[in-house]
Amino acid sequence: MFFAIEEFIALGQTQSFSKAAKRLGVSASHISRRVNALEEKLGVRLVHRTTRVVRLTDAGHDYFQKCADISDEMEEANASLISDAAELEGRIKVSAAGDYAERFVSPALARFGLLHPKLRIEMDFNPRNINLIDDGFDFAVRYGHLSDSSLVARKLTERKLVAAASPAYLKQHGEPTHPSELSKHRCIISMNDTWRFEEGGKEFSVRVPAVWQSNSATSLVTSAVTGAGICYLPETTLQQAIENQSLQPILKPFCFSAIPTWLVYPSKRFLPLRVRAAMDYLITSTAS
Repeated sequence: MFFAIEEFIALGQTQSFSKAAKRLGVSASHISRRVNALEEKLGVRLVHRTTRVVRLTDAGHDYFQKCADISDEMEEANASLISDAAELEGRIKVSAAGDYAERFVSPALARFGLLHPKLRIEMDFNPRNINLIDDGFDFAVRYGHLSDSSLVARKLTERKLVAAASPAYLKQHGEPTHPSELSKHRCIISMNDTWRFEEGGKEFSVRVPAVWQSNSATSLVTSAVTGAGICYLPETTLQQAIENQSLQPILKPFCFSAIPTWLVYPSKRFLPLRVRAAMDYLITSTAS
């Protein structure tokens, strides 16, 4: 790696000297000195610094993108060089939550484990927002918009959202023709009471009255099937209930067509081959 590029990439990814230092296992002053020296060597200011905020300059942003691309290519080249000869062993610890992780990610990792018998794979199904580094996780499965810019993300898949209710509920309460009408209905929610829809290429949000809330996908589907209200969940979660006509899709023109699912992890630096191979396997298996 060229002089101070590793420190600069970590700073660009985290937008924080302390977070970059934690990622690389060094002091914040070390990161600051190395980036300062890099700026002096290049003769260009790469970072705007204040007491609380670190922001890349326009030149710094362009340089960061180029450096990150080169770093990614080097990591992939190194991994491909040794992957055929290496025997995967050790522990892989994964944080996940939700129906998709249970139905698709967990079985895929189990199949990956069969291919590499010396691996020990641990999955923690917990909806809380854990700290990957502090809690010792190698990677996590996350959904939708990612708010933590300090994490590296790889897209696993995209899923369509579906609004649905039981035929009995729709017969009693009527079928809404626009998401704005949901304020007059009973709704079943998982994480929050604000649902996002799209219309004419634009996103909009609707706050819905919740009569049932749970972090269990099975519970949400079951309550919808019993007629408790309207749910808004990934198509893969509702597929069986829709196929056996226990639930009926509604508001089809407005439902989100592509909600991303991500694999997120703290850093590419010293990423164990077993972890990289597991993530590669998950992405390949979900794409097939």
